[in-house]
Amino acid sequence: MSTFRSLGPVIRLFTAERRRSLLLGGVLSAATVLAGMGLLGLSGWFITATSLAGLSAAAAITFDVFAPSAGIRLLAIVRTAARYGERLTTHDATLGVLAALRERLFRGWAEPAAATALIRRPAKLLFRLTADIDVLDSLYLRVLIPVAVAVLSALATGVVLGLMHPLFGALVGLWLVATGLGIPLFGGRLAIKPARRRAHAIEALRSRAIDLVAGQTELVMAGRLQAQRAAVARADLRLAEADDRLNRIESTVIFSFGLVSTALLTGTLVTVAALAKAGTIGAPAAALGLLITFAATEPFAALRRGALELGRTALASRRIGPRLAPQSPRVSVRKASEGFAIHLGNVVVRHEGAARFALHDICLSLMSGERLALIGASGSGKSTLLSLLAGEIAAEKGVVELRPSTLLTQRTEIFQDRLSDNLRLADAAASDEVLCDVLASAGLITETRALPKGLDTRLGEGGLGLSGGQMRRLALARLLLRDASLWLLDEPTEGLDGDTARDVMQRLTALAQDHSLVIATHIRREAAIADRIAVLSQGRIVQMARRGDVEFDMLLGGLRPD
Repeated sequence: MSTFRSLGPVIRLFTAERRRSLLLGGVLSAATVLAGMGLLGLSGWFITATSLAGLSAAAAITFDVFAPSAGIRLLAIVRTAARYGERLTTHDATLGVLAALRERLFRGWAEPAAATALIRRPAKLLFRLTADIDVLDSLYLRVLIPVAVAVLSALATGVVLGLMHPLFGALVGLWLVATGLGIPLFGGRLAIKPARRRAHAIEALRSRAIDLVAGQTELVMAGRLQAQRAAVARADLRLAEADDRLNRIESTVIFSFGLVSTALLTGTLVTVAALAKAGTIGAPAAALGLLITFAATEPFAALRRGALELGRTALASRRIGPRLAPQSPRVSVRKASEGFAIHLGNVVVRHEGAARFALHDICLSLMSGERLALIGASGSGKSTLLSLLAGEIAAEKGVVELRPSTLLTQRTEIFQDRLSDNLRLADAAASDEVLCDVLASAGLITETRALPKGLDTRLGEGGLGLSGGQMRRLALARLLLRDASLWLLDEPTEGLDGDTARDVMQRLTALAQDHSLVIATHIRREAAIADRIAVLSQGRIVQMARRGDVEFDMLLGGLRPD
């Protein structure tokens, strides 16, 4: 039951986005199958009746060939038109739903706290956005529609055969439903674990192969190249084992379908022969009953593939379902009052899935233009507080009032693109003149003009070709482009040499004159620009000191020197 419950969010999205198209696709699919059954049955009846009429001159003269011929032609036209309409409608509806699914998923990943998950597991996120969504097309095309059509065909067959003999029709209908749904369901249950193992193996194989290609230099330097190749080989072996298991299950399902279909057709043949011998029905009706029963088995056979993919579909639905409906944070962020950049009142923050609070009873106010340094041991909550102020995570309780902010993280994200495009991540409409101005302010304009193509120079992945100081200045230039009144800095000079770090801090100090600033640090030169120092411990602010106080100088002196 958990497998079917996990499909609930996706099914609700299907019905909400394209309900009419999905229903129309179902109706056309049913019309296609029923017209095909009718076409085969009526053709068998017509051929048999025509053969028998030819045995007698009187019967041949009186036999009406036009009505059955017209019926056959009509059913053929209906089947062809319905098949075309069904393919067009169902695939258009499915692609439309998947597009909406991707949009919902993107919106879900844009929620607070999502950025941390993206950085932590980028390969898995890519798998969610591609393979997990793509596999969901089988939910409608290979599960929901085939089940509905198969049951309808069983009912139609039961009604037609019931006109010949009620018990005969009831038994055939029950046999079709019981075996036609039972075998795929049994096969689907057997395939759940192998399908999940296959999905995990594909994900691991892709992730490890990407790591092998992208990190060859680091792997060689660490002597781990062979180990990574072995990890790729293990993932590939698990994938092959899962595929082998699924192929065996599919073969079993195919054999079972063949067995029960043969038993059904044999029983139908014997029954219609007995009814014809008893005079209950004629030979044409017997042919019609046999061929309709044969046609009724086709929709159930189409369930085979969908049943085998049910485990993979349920896994994809369970993994992306929680992100389909972005939830509003429990505590809404309001604009800070005039004269304030930050006001936090008894704020409580808990990371997703964590049992303990990351921040507890945080009370903090920051005036416009004021500078605050956050210090404390690793894990005390400095980065979490910055993430809260940047809107990357949401508070569980308390009052949060903020001015627009921009965050400069420890890691500078540089993309394999032009220098100008890396800058325009902060302001897509910025002109080249504006870009040159912020680069000059950040101390990077001379190096930029020395590049072969200036602003149009393509940077390597991760900033390949730039020094650590240049990347930090590029991040500073991007910070200036945002033009936010509140700057949040997370150890802005960590990893830089002393001269470069001092230059970056001097520029930050000069450029931050009209901005409020919060800086998380454990380095003396970074905290020295602050007006106040707050000490965090175990998610709480345990001490606050203002410049000029003895405690301020003591806290500053206890930090790591340049």
